Amino acid sequence: MTDSKYFTTTKKGEIFELKAELNSDKKEKKKEAVKKVIASMTVGKDVSALFPDVVNCMQTDNLELKKLVYLYLMNYAKSQPDMAIMAVNTFVKDCEDPNPLIRALAVRTMGCIRVDKITEYLCEPLRKCLKDEDPYVRKTAAVCVAKLHDINAQLVEDQGFLDTLKDLISDSNPMVVANAVAALSEIAESHPNSNLLDLNPQTINKLLTALNECTEWGQIFILDCLANYTPRDDRESQSICERVTPRLSHANSAVVLSAVKVLMKFMEMLPKDLDYYGTLLKKLAPPLVTLLSAEPELQYVALRNINLIVQKRPEILKHEMKVFFVKYNDPIYVKLEKLDIMIRLASQANIAQVLAELKEYATEVDVDFVRKAVRAIGRCAIKVEQSAERCVSTLLDLIQTKVNYVVQEAIVVIKDIFRKYPNKYESVIATLCENLDSLDEPEARAAMIWIVGEYAERIDNADELLESFLEGFHDESTQVQLQLLTAIVKLFLKKPTETQELVQQVLSLATQDSDNPDLRDRGYIYWRLLSTDPVAAKEVVLAEKPLISEETDLIEPTLLEELICHIGTLASVYHKPPSAFVEGSRGVQHRRLPPRAGSGESAESPDVGQSGTSEAPPAVIPSQGDLLGDLLNLDLAPPTATVPPVQPSMQMGAMDLLGGGLDSLMGDESDTLGGDIGGSPSMGAGLGAAPAAMPAALGGAPAIGGGLGDLFDLGGGVGMPTGSYVPPKTMWLPAMKAKGLEISGTFARRGGIIQMDLSLTNKAMSVMTDFAIQFNRNSFGLAPAGPLQVLTPLSPNQTIDVSLPLSTSGPVMKMEPLNNLQVAVKNNIDVFYFSCQYPLSLLFVEDGKMERQVFLATWKDIPNDNEAQFQIKDIHLNSDAASNKLQGSNIFTIAKRTVEGQDMLYQSIKLTNGIWVLAEMRVQTGNPNYTEMELSIKCRAPEVSQFVYQCYELVLKN
Repeated sequence: MTDSKYFTTTKKGEIFELKAELNSDKKEKKKEAVKKVIASMTVGKDVSALFPDVVNCMQTDNLELKKLVYLYLMNYAKSQPDMAIMAVNTFVKDCEDPNPLIRALAVRTMGCIRVDKITEYLCEPLRKCLKDEDPYVRKTAAVCVAKLHDINAQLVEDQGFLDTLKDLISDSNPMVVANAVAALSEIAESHPNSNLLDLNPQTINKLLTALNECTEWGQIFILDCLANYTPRDDRESQSICERVTPRLSHANSAVVLSAVKVLMKFMEMLPKDLDYYGTLLKKLAPPLVTLLSAEPELQYVALRNINLIVQKRPEILKHEMKVFFVKYNDPIYVKLEKLDIMIRLASQANIAQVLAELKEYATEVDVDFVRKAVRAIGRCAIKVEQSAERCVSTLLDLIQTKVNYVVQEAIVVIKDIFRKYPNKYESVIATLCENLDSLDEPEARAAMIWIVGEYAERIDNADELLESFLEGFHDESTQVQLQLLTAIVKLFLKKPTETQELVQQVLSLATQDSDNPDLRDRGYIYWRLLSTDPVAAKEVVLAEKPLISEETDLIEPTLLEELICHIGTLASVYHKPPSAFVEGSRGVQHRRLPPRAGSGESAESPDVGQSGTSEAPPAVIPSQGDLLGDLLNLDLAPPTATVPPVQPSMQMGAMDLLGGGLDSLMGDESDTLGGDIGGSPSMGAGLGAAPAAMPAALGGAPAIGGGLGDLFDLGGGVGMPTGSYVPPKTMWLPAMKAKGLEISGTFARRGGIIQMDLSLTNKAMSVMTDFAIQFNRNSFGLAPAGPLQVLTPLSPNQTIDVSLPLSTSGPVMKMEPLNNLQVAVKNNIDVFYFSCQYPLSLLFVEDGKMERQVFLATWKDIPNDNEAQFQIKDIHLNSDAASNKLQGSNIFTIAKRTVEGQDMLYQSIKLTNGIWVLAEMRVQTGNPNYTEMELSIKCRAPEVSQFVYQCYELVLKN
């Protein structure tokens, strides 16, 4: 007879009977009584009153009875802590039992009794079991340490159990190793900062040796531990991959996915030209394909993981398209996931196969699946340009079926195809217009209205079509109303005479009769635009649309990296990082793939500066293909308010080293411009001849955070010369090269702070967020002094102006040309690279005015070979005006004198890195129409002379 009889009793007052049976002398009766107690406990009856009687039954040699008593003890110890102490002696005794099964049972139960009072009594038995001669006891004791740590972490650390646990990694038995790794990983997860699993090549070797011999769950623990290790170089990475690869053929899918995770991570470090890299790619495909022959639930988990793998390395499964073809009996959740992967793998080579398959799916009975299949055809057209025509004809065939939901989905995707390939497939518009009456879903109606508005000039009765939509305007969804408003305004701008009434009607409906703020605001904007400046309205509303990108649903690269590190866990099924769904401190460690081979990143981050915590920037900006540069790990903390420090001026003796050699040239004090230019010459000293149209930028916006003081120029002394010249913004990164992000910019020096003024424009379809910026090493150590402050998401067609303060304390490397700056900008879509050139005047500091005597000595001291001669033509300024203008850019006139009808200006400049530049400028006196100036430049670093000359030309001509 089975044990089910114990669950059938419904007697009342049985507690007393059980008490009597538990205290019986007969072993069999005792055992029966304990079974009845456990049965009552299992169905939820309170049998805690029998605690002392059950505990008395522990003193037995019968293993089955002992297990039952321990089960009872685990359940009731928490509610009866004082009674539970009675069992301690038995535990201690059982831990020294000759039978290893009883020793292990005692230790396992000890770990499950979560009572603080008892834990300290259990330390001694646990210590013995950790060093037990039987591996079964040792492996059980290893897990007990993790459980004990969860109850009282301090006790475990004080008793030295963690060190014993680390020693068990070197155990001769693979199962002990696996459990030790599992226990340490568990403890490390709850204490992310404790460096418990100190993995080094020797430890890794031991783990790999144990890997072949442990049980499947032991293998998973070890593989997950390996995935947290960062190899020293590609050779070690390859060696680990070679030893992990056999796990790919394991029968347990969890082992396979854990092995895939390790290989995906370590492949990052293998050079792509390595033969082994190609071999590994080929080996990864079959196990992933095999996972798809399991039951549907496992298939779904495998497909969610494959979806991540395909986004990271599509080449692994590029030849395996057929396994993702949908079977008739697949559940819908598997079908939709397969469809998604099919589109990701679609390429020119297999597109014919994919389209034939998708067309077949579009005639299925499952509505959700059919919709997704029609969308997939559109996505294929956008992804594989060569297939666009075939996709459009397939969509037209589907529209001819007149199945309502198929027609509606087809129209939605054809709208996207028009966006991707303008002026190519508009011939199908007539067919689309035939189906207007059957559209009842907001998205399809909005798509059709957009098509009519966008191509109104090609549709003869566009006004009638839009008018038919307008009749039920208030019953439409917001999406349709907004689209209808824009479409009618477009139509009006294209055919103003015929549609005046229509546009007035829609503007009135949108503004006066609507209570939706979005619709009202858009209506008012159009109304004002049309009434004040129709030309501007045309430029705004009929502006050229940016092309849509092929993959709008790709996971953001940093998130994808983190998810790859969590393959085979819930995170890879949800496609969310653990921190998004795990509460508390556990599991919220952010993981990252190791730096890619040849990316120039170091696996270790050396300490930088005094704090010793900031990360060193990469030696070289990563190549265009590398999205894993340090940029993705940028600190996005709020900017510090510190101003970049100005380097102290170069201390040179003020004595005349030449004994008056050049004194005669300098003339006397009365010849100089306004005495001492550092003082305050009158504002208009020489500005009479300045060009009338001063650029607006000359005033220079106050530095961010400068406050009203800067606005009124209170900090600049009375009558300072005009501010430094700011060149107009130029295009640095066109939208075509940056998936819709367009960047233009310029540089300025305001109040001693160097600033990079940027305009960021979103010409893509999706919102852009998470902006960050980083510079490569450059000639003068320019680096961002704070993060890129884009405080709100950048919506499509929106432009944001940002001012980024720069410091000159970054790493230095000579560039070609000298003023070249390589920049990387990251957002939620990708990382983009561009280079630009800054004017050297950016680096001219405010304390660059040399003492006269020092100027004389330095001029003589610099070798004549370092002197460079330049001519500046087409300048209509006299010497005073030129001097005043140059001082605005920190080019200081030391002295001025007239020689043979020419004004000679002696000038000094100091760069941020302490280099001094001396100049002599000859200007024709009193004749502003004279259009030529001669410039001699001397500098100890002659390579800067050409760029200083360019600054002179830039400042004087603007």
